[in-house]
Amino acid sequence: MTVKSVIEAVREAMREEMVADSRVMTLGEDVGARGGVFLATQGFVEEFGERRVIDTPLAEASIAGIALGLAFKGLRPIAEIQFSDFWWYAANQIIGEAARVCYGSNGVLPAPMVVRIPYGGGVRGGLFHSQNIESYLYNTPGLKVIAPSNPYDAKGLLKAAIRDNNPVVCLEHKKTYRGVRGEVPDGEYTLPIGVADVKREGADVTVISYGLALHYCLAAAEMMEDEGVSVEVLDLRTLRPLDKEGILASVRKTAKALIVHEANTTGGVGAEVSAIIGEEAFEDLDAPIMRLCGPDVPTMPFASTLEDAYMLNADKIRDALQKLAAY
Repeated sequence: MTVKSVIEAVREAMREEMVADSRVMTLGEDVGARGGVFLATQGFVEEFGERRVIDTPLAEASIAGIALGLAFKGLRPIAEIQFSDFWWYAANQIIGEAARVCYGSNGVLPAPMVVRIPYGGGVRGGLFHSQNIESYLYNTPGLKVIAPSNPYDAKGLLKAAIRDNNPVVCLEHKKTYRGVRGEVPDGEYTLPIGVADVKREGADVTVISYGLALHYCLAAAEMMEDEGVSVEVLDLRTLRPLDKEGILASVRKTAKALIVHEANTTGGVGAEVSAIIGEEAFEDLDAPIMRLCGPDVPTMPFASTLEDAYMLNADKIRDALQKLAAY
């Protein structure tokens, strides 16, 4: 095992797959000589050449469309959208085309492509470099959506995504890139897409989250332990497909559920998780299902005071857990 950052794990996953399979390639803005704005592809163009590491124009629709075309021709492209805020220009290619082609062709035409998208706030990115876009992607049948919170999951899920014959969007929270470190196996491994992971065992309350917010949940769980409340922390890891069985098993164990995510409250992933629990585990609950999510404002504020007010933290989650535990 070696301790790595999330961005190192992402880079290692892509490099290993490119070494192992000549069909794997990457494309996007500045992914070549610069190595990507976050250095995810640092050194790739020198190792694999410009035919497999393609610097594209600032044209997200073209990046996604070319990736889809490459997938149709038997390659396995990894497209990078530089920031989540820029994905809108690629939305038709991802949602309108890639997500529908396998169904529309009765399974004849797969689309083995990965779209990596850095997302989220907390880095003073302001209105146009901080958006949480998962609810739009999550609402699209035909896509798989992964959202790892740590280096181990990031590498294992990304490698699985690259090998998948379906289009997979990999959401990578920018603040975790260098802010989260953890052990990563030195040997070959993948993680199954669609399986949640219990990051902390507990008996009294379940908190369900993903991405950066997961770490705040773990910190809040530690605080609650000092108050005599045992909190189980479930990391979704995959947003589509959701691990319904994992969610229900954890909630039935504790009988209380708090769902936490940075994206807006209304219409978010948490709403669907809440519906699953309400429909299939209602009689197992000892308290109302609670959500603690981003406020319903149009986008991430730029002012540091407003961004701090928007963002989740361990104290906010602890306060919500205290209310839930009191039922």
